[in-house]
Amino acid sequence: MNGRIVAVAACATFMLVAKAGHAQDVPGIEICTVEKTMERRTSCLQSNVDFLQKTITKLALDNQRRIDAANRQVDALKASVVSLEKIVEEQKKTIEEVKKAAEEAKKAPAAKEGAK
Repeated sequence: MNGRIVAVAACATFMLVAKAGHAQDVPGIEICTVEKTMERRTSCLQSNVDFLQKTITKLALDNQRRIDAANRQVDALKASVVSLEKIVEEQKKTIEEVKKAAEEAKKAPAAKEGAK
């Protein structure tokens, strides 16, 4: 039981140390007003500017990729619509031809009966 407590305590200590070590490496916005010297404030502000510029650039590239993908999808859909419009026109022509053939077929027996 004592060994288990020691193991849990060691694991918890390791997790706390690991979190503390990673927190310093995470870039982000810092509060620069707490800095006393002008050099440190300037450095802090420059760090914030750099972070924001990198974030904006990353988001702009991501958004451009999304826009390009959407444009490709729109073009593909336009091509599909054109293809479907052609099919519909062909079907309309076929229906008209069938209607004409049916009308001629109705007239033909009447003409044959009139000839007799």
